[in-house]
Amino acid sequence: MKQERFVALHGREWDGLQSWLNALDRQPKRTLRQEPALEFPQSYRRVCHHLALARGRGYSHEVTERLQRLVQQGHRVLYRPPAPRWHRVAAFLVAGFPRLVRAQWRCMALAAALFYLPALCLLVLLQLRPELAHTLFSSTQLVQFEKMYDPANAHIGRSSGTDLQMFGYYVMNNVSIAFRTFASGLVFGVGAIYVLGANGVLIGGIAGHLTAIGYGGPFWRFVVGHSAFELSALVIAGGAGLQLGLTLLAPGRQRRGPALVAAGWVGAQLALGAFAMLLVAAFIEAYWSSIAALPDALKFGSGALMWLLVLGWLWRGGRADTHGA
Repeated sequence: MKQERFVALHGREWDGLQSWLNALDRQPKRTLRQEPALEFPQSYRRVCHHLALARGRGYSHEVTERLQRLVQQGHRVLYRPPAPRWHRVAAFLVAGFPRLVRAQWRCMALAAALFYLPALCLLVLLQLRPELAHTLFSSTQLVQFEKMYDPANAHIGRSSGTDLQMFGYYVMNNVSIAFRTFASGLVFGVGAIYVLGANGVLIGGIAGHLTAIGYGGPFWRFVVGHSAFELSALVIAGGAGLQLGLTLLAPGRQRRGPALVAAGWVGAQLALGAFAMLLVAAFIEAYWSSIAALPDALKFGSGALMWLLVLGWLWRGGRADTHGA
């Protein structure tokens, strides 16, 4: 085969492989798994074969040198050591997880509505009719809430326990709630709807009652610091559960089994990210939120900053990698 015909036949494939390798060099955090359509190992083997043919047929130095550079660059990519596990975990939390949340935005929006609407409605309603708190909670529960958020307490939000003990308690409590929210989606999404609504009623009821009796100051100073991570994680876990339930109800063109497996993998990743957020929330809740002596400006300012960071991360995280792909 003449050189001109050989280059015309394979030149487009070489150009495509070269462009992808150059992009990979510019953004080393990208991985081969993010380019499933390229089939890089097969392309690399074909280019190696093309180099051997070019040398055997005595093609020009320009062609063989071009293929040699391509083979060397591909060899570095194919045989480089994998990134450390901690690096892959960090890359997922920083970029992969927020991309996944945005990809499931419909389920996330529905979960947010199911959680926040009951909470806000009860918060407002209990300011108008405070006596309704007794229909939501027992007298014992109301006394316990009032004791936890009494303005005279040195540590708000709890009646006993060290910071470390409370950190462990918050981790177990929050993660168990998020796990139930996610797993209950397997009941065709009905379980996730119930858990999201019930938690909205619970949180809105507590907030509304404490605000109505004049204990709103300590309550809001306590929750504002960790609420961004905790409430967002609960909504994400609920959205992951709804995604499972909707897949069971309407698997689309796939059979229900394979569709559920694919949805379960996506849901598991969403749940993993939500659990990481709850770990951060538990740390803030145990070591920062309970401090009553801090000024309101610092408490609410730091809370606003946490909300900006969380929302900005979920909105923008991973977008640079996507645009550079």
